Amino acid sequence: MKHAAIECLSAFQHSLSSHHSKHLLVIGTGIAGLYLVGQVYVSYKRAQRRKKWASVEKNMVILHQFGRGKNTPSISPFPLKLETYLRMTGIPYESDFEEPMGSKGKCPWITLNGDEISDSQLCMELLARKFHKDCSAHLSTEEQAIARAFQIMAEEHLYWGLLLWRWIYTRGRTLCLLMPLAIKKLKGQAYGQGMGRHTEAEVIEMSIKDLRAISNFLGTKPFLMGDKAIEADCAVFGILSQLLWNCPGSPFEQLVNGEFSNLKSYCERMKETFWPDWDRCLNPPRI
Repeated sequence: MKHAAIECLSAFQHSLSSHHSKHLLVIGTGIAGLYLVGQVYVSYKRAQRRKKWASVEKNMVILHQFGRGKNTPSISPFPLKLETYLRMTGIPYESDFEEPMGSKGKCPWITLNGDEISDSQLCMELLARKFHKDCSAHLSTEEQAIARAFQIMAEEHLYWGLLLWRWIYTRGRTLCLLMPLAIKKLKGQAYGQGMGRHTEAEVIEMSIKDLRAISNFLGTKPFLMGDKAIEADCAVFGILSQLLWNCPGSPFEQLVNGEFSNLKSYCERMKETFWPDWDRCLNPPRI
């Protein structure tokens, strides 16, 4: 009797297990099917976008970037840098906001005659060769070296102060709840670069020293290297515009509006020179 009961219980458990497995199989198959359909749809849309980009006239640059910002045409300094360069050189372009991330996982990137190029700096260098645009040709080799040094300081050092202040120090708690993986990734990148290993006070002090250096070097000049804007101005403007217009209440905004007011004048000058339609390029537009 005991053995019979055990056998019955075992059979019942097997039945439940088998029934459960069938349900899991059905659910798993459904999920796999949905994923496959999703991937097919994504691939289709991707192919359609590339077909559309291929239909534009020859040598038309397609600039892929994030959507327009509330206070600046881009909430990221690098799309703003590249778009300013396109305007500075007069290279024809169209903006695409559907696929902002390129093959390297970076924004912006461009499509030119079917070729895809990622990274704002590599895009600028390729365009300079393709369209024979050298905005720094009038500078001496020493002046070109100085311009590059200021660009690297802005993009590879000051940028991290901007990133940490904007996304970690001021909005960190809220964003950690909304986008925990994204914030974790940003923190990891900042730590790997080195800036994220410092305290908030230390990062702010380092960033202020960068701003002071740019302000002191700029002086009363219209642009970074004199009367004519060059490629490095696009990069420096990209960073400074974020500090001035997209970091309300930050020590950077206060300094650019105060002690380093020549940097504010510089940003306004870049805006007036290359972005006469600035207000129409915001979201929502200010018309």
